[in-house]
Amino acid sequence: MSVPRVLAVGMAVVSVALAVCGMVATARLPAAWFPDPPASPDNGAALTFPIVGAFLIVHRPRLVMAWLMCAGGLATAVNVFGTGLMFQAASGGAMEAAGIWRIVGVVGWAGGAAVLALLLPLLSPDDRLPSRRWRPVAVLGTAAIAVDALLVVVRPTPDAATYRWPSVIPNPLAVDTLAPFHAPMLEWLTIVMYGFVLLALVSLVLRMVHAGPELRRQIGWPLATFMIYVVCLFAGPRFWVLATVWTALIPLVITFAVLRYRLYGIKTVISRTVVATGLVASVGVVYFGVSALTSLFVSGYDPAAGLVAALFAGVFFQPLRRGLRRWTDLMLYGRHGDPQELARRLTREVGAAEPGDALAAVAAVARDGLGVTGVAVEVAGAGTRVELGRAGGQGGREVPLVWHGEPVGRMLLGPPGPRRFAAAHNDRLIAVVTPYVADVAHAVLMSANLQRSRERILSAREEERRRLRRDLHDGLGQALTAMSMSLNIARLRLHDAPSDADRLLLDLRSGMDTVSQEIRDLVYGLRPPSLDDLGLAGAVRALAAEPGPPVTVDTQDIEATADAGNAGSAGDLPAAVEVAAYRIVQEALTNVRRHAHARSAAVSLRRARPPGARHALVVLVCDDGRGLPEGRRVGVGTASMRERAAELGGSCVISSPPGGGTRVEAVLPLPALAAPPPTRDVSA
Repeated sequence: MSVPRVLAVGMAVVSVALAVCGMVATARLPAAWFPDPPASPDNGAALTFPIVGAFLIVHRPRLVMAWLMCAGGLATAVNVFGTGLMFQAASGGAMEAAGIWRIVGVVGWAGGAAVLALLLPLLSPDDRLPSRRWRPVAVLGTAAIAVDALLVVVRPTPDAATYRWPSVIPNPLAVDTLAPFHAPMLEWLTIVMYGFVLLALVSLVLRMVHAGPELRRQIGWPLATFMIYVVCLFAGPRFWVLATVWTALIPLVITFAVLRYRLYGIKTVISRTVVATGLVASVGVVYFGVSALTSLFVSGYDPAAGLVAALFAGVFFQPLRRGLRRWTDLMLYGRHGDPQELARRLTREVGAAEPGDALAAVAAVARDGLGVTGVAVEVAGAGTRVELGRAGGQGGREVPLVWHGEPVGRMLLGPPGPRRFAAAHNDRLIAVVTPYVADVAHAVLMSANLQRSRERILSAREEERRRLRRDLHDGLGQALTAMSMSLNIARLRLHDAPSDADRLLLDLRSGMDTVSQEIRDLVYGLRPPSLDDLGLAGAVRALAAEPGPPVTVDTQDIEATADAGNAGSAGDLPAAVEVAAYRIVQEALTNVRRHAHARSAAVSLRRARPPGARHALVVLVCDDGRGLPEGRRVGVGTASMRERAAELGGSCVISSPPGGGTRVEAVLPLPALAAPPPTRDVSA
């Protein structure tokens, strides 16, 4: 072990030994000489500062703060030891020795105060002053403590009548000529000394305000502990026992900051402390201020003051809480941790990019805004995954992405990075980010579904063209060619063999019937003939009349419009809408008859205008069967209904109502001209 490490360990051992000896000597004092309060902050500092300082020196021998902790701890230990022996000697009658031990204690107190209460906060947590402008604070503050200690050392002989102890402890260095001025000078120097201690605390606050995220985390814990220590110190001797316990915690907190440990929860502690303190102070000022004003201007002010003050305090409470919370968040996290700023960044990225690019953009903003090592976004059903950095793994987190109750994917967050947030604030940021990522994931999913739908439509169109070409070429084309040859042969034999010509013409007549049926089949494959023969309402009734459970049909809405002769009547519906509605009803009734085990069903066709949408034809098919089975797989028929609606820009929802059965509802948008015109009162 090197010499600095041995010296630090030796200082720690000596400090603890002196402090324990001083506390044992104090504990054995008679009641008349027992100090009140029984402990001072120096007791806690003497036990923990040297040990923690030695620990830091073992790891970082050149750390100035660690040497200050050892030196300050040793000085406070000298104070505890000297004070204990002073009272021990005085209680035994050795007054001259008590006077000498008193001077030893004062010197130790001055050294500990200058090092621990002034220099250490100024150097925390990065082992240097905030700037050169703070050097006068360190020098003048140390000088004020030294002058204050000098005045205590040269204390004039006090008056025995006002002395707090049974006997006056003599002062071998007393300067009695200072008797008229000693008390005022000591009082003013104490105020000046406390002022420099407050400036040291202000240096920590200013560091935190102007520091980056990492340095803020280092300053957070020391600032909180020094603040509580200063409050207890200024509160007077009644709070010195609490100050003693709290002082013992300060070196441990500084150790966390110096070694840059992850300080879990400190920002939450500071935020809640500031918010709670601000609320209590502000509400108290409002309450007592209104009470005072009411007492001046309102007679019988006791009930009125309480009621009015409570009302005013209630009005200001919530806005004040939000303002304080936002201010502390801004102070602790800066713009990176501001939920509103994060929301604005996400809005800009979402509005400026295509769905595919927007997913990567919001992932980048989420990674930067949440302060994590990586973000991955997976879109279910689209086969899309965007990953930035290292996401998931130990210390990571999985956040489900839900869009209007529909799961659309998940977001994987990596472990916290160097710029981390407290757990509660991190949850708030995740709650801000998730809806934006879910919106983009849904857009990506819809884009992928649209692309797949277009591919299926293109494939189906080409397959239909191939089928038509095959049927026309191989079937109808061959038949027409054969008929043409038969006509030529019949024409040639008409004069030579009329009977043969007649037979050929009969065969030609049969062939024409076959060709007509083939043409009819081709036409029926392109569009159901019942739509042209019966109209949409009649064709749906024809489907409902097929064997199976009874089906009621309600098409009065579109039939009434058709009878009125309005533009947009059922007869004027676009052909694509008619075919889609017919096929959806046909497929839904097929499922009812084959799978639902229903006793009855109902079909409804009506016009509607959903909120925020254009006019549409709503197709509704309901039954009272067993409903949709759990864990069902989407079949060809179900996919066909949804695709037909999606081709027109509509939707098809298949669900099981709470009462049982199955409900198929398709919304098929209509062009503007297909919407019925507004009715007009022509009675005048």
